[in-house]
Amino acid sequence: MANSEMIESVNNVSESGTERQTVGASFCDDPKFSIRNASVFYAEKQAIFDVSVDIARHEVIAMIGPSGCGKSTFLRSLNRMNDTVEDCRVEGGFHLDGQDIYQDNMDVVALRAQVGMVFQKPNPFPKSIYENVAYGPRIHGLADSRVDLDEIVEDSLRRASLWDEVKDRLHQPGTGLSGGQQQRLCIARTIAVNPEVILMDEPCSALDPIATARIEELIEELSQNFTIAIVTHSMQQAARVSSRTAYFHLGELIEVNPTEMVFTTPEHELTEAYITGRFG
Repeated sequence: MANSEMIESVNNVSESGTERQTVGASFCDDPKFSIRNASVFYAEKQAIFDVSVDIARHEVIAMIGPSGCGKSTFLRSLNRMNDTVEDCRVEGGFHLDGQDIYQDNMDVVALRAQVGMVFQKPNPFPKSIYENVAYGPRIHGLADSRVDLDEIVEDSLRRASLWDEVKDRLHQPGTGLSGGQQQRLCIARTIAVNPEVILMDEPCSALDPIATARIEELIEELSQNFTIAIVTHSMQQAARVSSRTAYFHLGELIEVNPTEMVFTTPEHELTEAYITGRFG
């Protein structure tokens, strides 16, 4: 089938409303996150179609797919960031350690501390490096004294591999750091409130190769203590950092499998077409 014919066929299937069964290893025995029949709508437009998948404890799962396929929308549904989007509606089951995160009495502020997010573009607060990291622990009451806060800040910066670079300028603006340092500062800010899950939405897209390599090394280190879900447009990055990869297409979850399998022997023809560059 020619490239244009394949794309037309794929689009026709999606628009017809025909459900595709996700192939591969979507589920696990002891998930950190369990998502069932998840759909997301922006007003009348449906962006995510009936996605079911588990995210295992302390795994790094990469979400890949063409631009506009819904992977970032899905990621944002895991800590209810879509609540901030007007006319966005989320359906289905989203359970974190068995708790429904969309129940009416859910404390969304507490949820977003538990499930932190690192965005595509570094977004440090217009505050000092110290205050960027201290802000979350302070508002969540995680430090009883300045000494405790100092320890949290230092520990978070160390875990983000940034302490040695900034320890002598903690009271200078975080916005004065390089792009890669700003992104690691945002990671330090995220882990300072003791999250259990870290969501990363294309965290390296604005960074140079050296800064990207630092972030990727950091992801590997953080996976020892955190569950990480990362959206990336870079298949090479997904191959380097993740243990499982989920391929999205036109709002549907097509395949979830061990990363090596996805990139060498994918089960679904759509995954293979994307991996080999026939569309996307």
